[in-house]
Amino acid sequence: MNRIDQRFSELKAQGRKALIPYITAGDPAPQYTVGFMHALVEAGADVIELGVPFSDPMADGPVIQKACERALTHGTRLVDLFEMVKEFRQADTQTPVVLMGYLNPIERIGYEVFADKAANAGVDGVLIVDMPPEEAEEIGPLMKSRDLAAIFLVAPTTSQERAATICAHGQGYLYYVSLKGVTGAASLNAADVAAHLTPLREMTDLPLCVGFGIRDGVTAAEVANVADGVIVGSALVNRIAENTQIPEIIPGQLKDVLADMRSAMDA
Repeated sequence: MNRIDQRFSELKAQGRKALIPYITAGDPAPQYTVGFMHALVEAGADVIELGVPFSDPMADGPVIQKACERALTHGTRLVDLFEMVKEFRQADTQTPVVLMGYLNPIERIGYEVFADKAANAGVDGVLIVDMPPEEAEEIGPLMKSRDLAAIFLVAPTTSQERAATICAHGQGYLYYVSLKGVTGAASLNAADVAAHLTPLREMTDLPLCVGFGIRDGVTAAEVANVADGVIVGSALVNRIAENTQIPEIIPGQLKDVLADMRSAMDA
């Protein structure tokens, strides 16, 4: 069983919801990423989304855009992420890792090379923001044969017909974008999220995880009440940005943010 499926099965048996943090690999410099990943697990992460730095992250707001810039300034490449995951796996063989990014870097190294390297490194899932199911005809089977879950996004503006297509192709979990706009947006309405998740539950048995706009324990708990998982990115990447000159304190900062959410979700 894929580590993602195993983790959600365990959480369901425990009556708990998944906490899924996102950080950009290589931010503020590549040598810190693995330590950050372990800190997130220590603070209660159930799955880690590891962002692939890209020069044109179209779905992301300024916080993650700048994180990509910092990572790219230090020369972080997609192939470096495989080494990071390998290193992470030396101490942690249980926590699922999902690579999240854009199609261009994957196309550059080739679909089959990407799938092989990701699987060999210990990656469990891949979320390619600008790759809808219709564009996954070539890479989809390559990932499936290597037990890499293909994770897709659903937005508030997605039609029911379109959502059904996405659900039919998705694996691991479904990433529901809680609001219109980019990552780091300021407002989130849990009741509105719940209304959108209800029809999705009739279309799929995949866990429904919600991202965009979650910034503290209060919003995390509100979303956890209506979803199977809570995804948080900008609130963590902000802490990294605020402390780039003293990176040794960043693991503690990340733990503070995530532990607050974990406590609120479990309360």
